[in-house]
Amino acid sequence: VQLQASGGGLVQAGNSLTLSCAASGRPFDNYAMGWFRQAPGKEREFVAVISRRSGGSTMYADSVKGRFTISRDNVKNTVYLQMNSLKPEDTAVYYCAADPVLHNLVVVSTSIDYWGPGTQVTVSS
Repeated sequence: VQLQASGGGLVQAGNSLTLSCAASGRPFDNYAMGWFRQAPGKEREFVAVISRRSGGSTMYADSVKGRFTISRDNVKNTVYLQMNSLKPEDTAVYYCAADPVLHNLVVVSTSIDYWGPGTQVTVSS
């Protein structure tokens, strides 16, 4: 699976941004999809995950719960991350990833099958 994230940018705190991750190469609905982020000097962390179905089950990191929403469109082979009420501490490079096993995404397993290149999100105060 090839993954390509887009939609990052510079926004002011309190504003919104939507990230997209387009997948190609293998059947999209074979994979749970996740979003992760890595701030300078920090380890990559789990942000959100969605199961294989469009409208499937989701999980969020506590730090983004209630502000971020993950969704997917299995016709467009794309997963989204709607980010509202952004804070400076949300500044990071955001990555999407795909794995057949949702739990692998949740725990940021070293065996995650596919990663996309990151997209920078910068939130100014």
